[in-house]
Amino acid sequence: MKNIGLHEPFFVGNEIKYLTSCIKENWVSTSGKYLKLFEEKIKKITKAKFAIPVLNGTIGLHVSMILSGVKKNDEVIVPTITFIATVNAIKYVGANPVFMDVDQYLNIDEEKTIEFILKKTKYVRGKTLNIKTRKIISALVIVHTFGNAAKMEKLYHLCKKRNIKLIEDAAESLGTKYISGKFKNKFTGTIGDFGVFSFNGNKIITSGNGGVIVTNNKKYYLKANYLITQAIDNGLNFIHNEVGFNYKLSNISAALGLAQLEQLEYFIKKKRAIRNYYVKKTEKIKELEIMASPEYSINNNWLNLIKIKKNKKIISIIKKLNLKKFQLRPVWHPNHLQKPFKKNFSYKIVNAQKAIKNLLCLPSSVNLKKNQIDKIINFI
Repeated sequence: MKNIGLHEPFFVGNEIKYLTSCIKENWVSTSGKYLKLFEEKIKKITKAKFAIPVLNGTIGLHVSMILSGVKKNDEVIVPTITFIATVNAIKYVGANPVFMDVDQYLNIDEEKTIEFILKKTKYVRGKTLNIKTRKIISALVIVHTFGNAAKMEKLYHLCKKRNIKLIEDAAESLGTKYISGKFKNKFTGTIGDFGVFSFNGNKIITSGNGGVIVTNNKKYYLKANYLITQAIDNGLNFIHNEVGFNYKLSNISAALGLAQLEQLEYFIKKKRAIRNYYVKKTEKIKELEIMASPEYSINNNWLNLIKIKKNKKIISIIKKLNLKKFQLRPVWHPNHLQKPFKKNFSYKIVNAQKAIKNLLCLPSSVNLKKNQIDKIINFI
C-alpha cells in the first residue's frame, strides 16, 4: 500500500488550466488577473469586505500585529496549543506572549481568559495593563484549532471594552461557520479586527504557499496592501516613507489557489464524510474515541484527532504506524514550555498538558478512502 499522508493536496479542477494561462501570459509574479480573482473569491466565500493575499499565514499574522498597533514590549494573549508560527509572529514585532489554557476542543479557554483579563489586568487611560508585568496588553489571538470554531462571543465584547485588538488565526478553519449565538452564519476569521488564513500544502485548499488577511476595515485593507508591497509612496521615483515588506502573493500562486477555492464546498463535503466514517469505525471500540467538534458551529473537519484512552505511549504508536506507511503525529508541544518562551507569562494552564497526552492527528486528506481508514483504525 502506498504511503497515506497526514493531509495531502488534491487537484481535481482548473489548476493546470489557470497555471498554464499564467505562464503563457508571462504574469507569474506579484501582478496579474488571478490575484484579483483570488481576492474576490475569498471575499465571496468568507463574506468579509476586504482580503489581502500574502505569501503565507505567518506573514498574515505579522502584518496583523503591526496594524493592530502591537509595539515592542507589549503583550499579546495567545493559547498555548497552536502551531508555533502564531507565537513567533508576536515576537516579530518585539512583543511578548501571554499564554492561556485550552478547552475540550483545544481552542483558547474563553472563561479562563476572561477571568485573567478581569482579575489580573486593569484598564488605565484606554489601555489594558497586566498588573504583574506592568506591560500593555494590546492584542489577543484566537486560534480556530484543527478547523474547529473557537468559543469567543464573550471575549469579543470584553476586547471591545478593554481596547484589545482581536486577531483570528483561522489558518486551519476556512469554511467553518457559526450556527448559533451572536455570530450565527458568520465564518471564522471574519469576526475580529483581522482574520488570517493559510494555504500551505497541508491545508484544506492550497496555493502552494500563501495566505490571506481578511478585514472589514477599509483603512486596514489599504495600509496592509501598502506595507506588503515595500511601502511605495512614489513608484516612479522609488520613494518610500515607511519600512515595507516584500510580502505579496504571486499571481501564479493565486491561480492555483483560485482553482482550489472553486472546489472548497466539495472538499468540505468529502471531509465531513471522512470524519463520519472515522466516528463509525471507532464508536464500538472502548479504547478509541474521535475528538468531538463544537456543536455551535459547522466545522470544516480539516484534521481528525483520535483519543487513545488506555495506552498513553503515543510516540511509540506513531513510530509503529509510520512503519506501516500511515503518517500520524501528536498535537503540538505546548508553547509555554518551548525553550524560547519558558520565561513568558502563562495563566492557569492545566487542560492543555493533559489533553494532548493521548491524542493523535489522523490522516485526513480529501481523497482518503474508506479502505484506508479501515486499515488505519484496525492497526491502531
